[in-house]
Parts: sequence; structure tokens; C-alpha cells
Amino acid sequence: MKILILNGPNLNKLGRRDANQYGHETLDEIQKFITNRFPQHTFQFMQTNKEGELIDAIQAAEGKFDGIAANFGGYSHTSVAIRDALELIEIPVIEVHLSNIYSRESFRFQGITAAMADGVIAGLGKQSYVLGVRALEELK
Repeated sequence: MKILILNGPNLNKLGRRDANQYGHETLDEIQKFITNRFPQHTFQFMQTNKEGELIDAIQAAEGKFDGIAANFGGYSHTSVAIRDALELIEIPVIEVHLSNIYSRESFRFQGITAAMADGVIAGLGKQSYVLGVRALEELK
């Protein structure tokens, strides 16, 4: 499978952010972990703090990738535009979160983008990505 892993705002600061919520590993370390865990798949990783770049990547994914695992960060709770981009594609999408968004501030309980995902995995640290990839394997 060819899988696109999208990471949204502030995830480039992993390893320096609140370790209680996000762990100690950097995004690069998590990406290497995923690649090593699934050598049978091809991954493309993208991190951006820009909403429009995430939308462009989603729109370009169809026909190039078998699925998307995405951590939209704060955009998960605010971006109607990303939600609408997800609605337009016909490949599986699993939304992942490192932290348990339901044990945090109440504004994180509403997942705007999650409504267009095939599933959501949250609160398991880097294992959220692993389970996201496994879910994509099952959906394909």
C-alpha cells in the first residue's frame, strides 16, 4: 500500500511540546518508527502549519495513495475547509491523535474533520499512527 501521513500545525514541535500530552519523541522519530514497523508499505509524510497545504495534499491524494492517516492537530476542531476536502475524496481516511482529546479541554471534544474520516484513533501516542495504518490495511 501507498499511504499518505499528514500532520498539521505544531506537530513539528513534538519532542519539545508538553510531554504529558504528546510524549518525548520528535515527529521524525515517529515517522521512522512507522516506516520500520511497516516495511511492506510506502509512506509519504507531510507536516505543515498551513491549512491550505493540507487541503492541497488531500485533494492530490486520490489516485496516488491507497489511504490517508492524518493528525490535523488543532485544525481537527476548527477546519470546515479540511472537512470539505475530505468529503470530496474516495480513499480511506483515518484520523489519529497522539493525546486523548476527550480528556482535555472541552473545545477539543468536537471533531469537525473526524466526521469525514472512516475512523478516529486517539490517546495512544505513536501507537495511534500504527493502529491508523492497520485500519487502512483493513479498509483497502
